[in-house]
Amino acid sequence: MTEAKPKNKNDLFAFLDGLGIAHSTHEHAPVFTVAESVSLRDAIPGGHTKNLFVKDKKDQFFLLTVEEHAVVDLKTVHGLIGAASKVSFGKAEKLMEYLGVIPGAVTAFGAINDMDNNVTFVLDADLMKEDIVNCHPLSNDATTSIASADLIRFMEATGHKPLVLKVTS
Repeated sequence: MTEAKPKNKNDLFAFLDGLGIAHSTHEHAPVFTVAESVSLRDAIPGGHTKNLFVKDKKDQFFLLTVEEHAVVDLKTVHGLIGAASKVSFGKAEKLMEYLGVIPGAVTAFGAINDMDNNVTFVLDADLMKEDIVNCHPLSNDATTSIASADLIRFMEATGHKPLVLKVTS
């Protein structure tokens, strides 16, 4: 069995266009952490994201997408998201296998690469109050802005039903 090559940002943009979802992308130097991306805030309005790729002891994987400065209690979040046990961070190999991204480029848009629904996507309720949500477009050298309601539409079009939950402290 040959593994399919993960979709890239051009594939993502074509998919969004096909759904009639408005989006804009700001190219920038690669950023790997929230701290490195702070300088982009003035140029890119809306809610900026932090993504936590986690798994439970039964190898159920979750992507928690929260506002960049939000705090997630990894000792208790499992009870909110339906995990079988406390969660720990997923390995980079699974991140690439399931979402088609490397650490530092983790994004809710990775749903486009999760063809087998291996990941449960959790969008923080506070983040989803923002009109615009900003995510990496499958690479960390750009930021794509999309309406929060359209982020949900995108996920549903990829076959995922994201959970919108208050997972932050």
